[in-house]
Amino acid sequence: MPLQVVQLQTGTDAPQFELADADMQMFSLSEQRGKNIVLYFYPKDDTPGCTMEANEFSDCEEEFAKYDTIVVGISRDDCISHATFRDKYGLSVQLLSDTDGRVCRKYGVLYEKEVDGHKKLSIQRSTFVIGKMGELRHVLYGVHAHGHPQEILKLIKEMK
Repeated sequence: MPLQVVQLQTGTDAPQFELADADMQMFSLSEQRGKNIVLYFYPKDDTPGCTMEANEFSDCEEEFAKYDTIVVGISRDDCISHATFRDKYGLSVQLLSDTDGRVCRKYGVLYEKEVDGHKKLSIQRSTFVIGKMGELRHVLYGVHAHGHPQEILKLIKEMK
């Protein structure tokens, strides 16, 4: 079955979801109303680009908090992989596990990639800034890891 890619638009409501984090606690997007949320999707725990991005987001955590913003990362790795990744690098961002790709599909971040002659689903590095009322304020597909958290922080600071 070919992959149906949905591209989300700013101004629409963020798709709701519940996923387990690295400590196997449930995170519900709807329970985060009243805060800004930076929701970033990344391909794989403990790979160079993903590690750089997670570290940079963690480094900016206090600055994001000043703007009533939490940062949440999602990949298809399981909770145990997330816990290992978080602990290895001392990450402060919350990491959510979407092993079946259900939330990745809702946000349109999956694509087919050919590896050694076989097609496999991969995550396109993407970030969504969700406003305090649950609306998509910024939608960025295909971002680059290095320097990206600082770009997102700038967008947060400009939000009214």
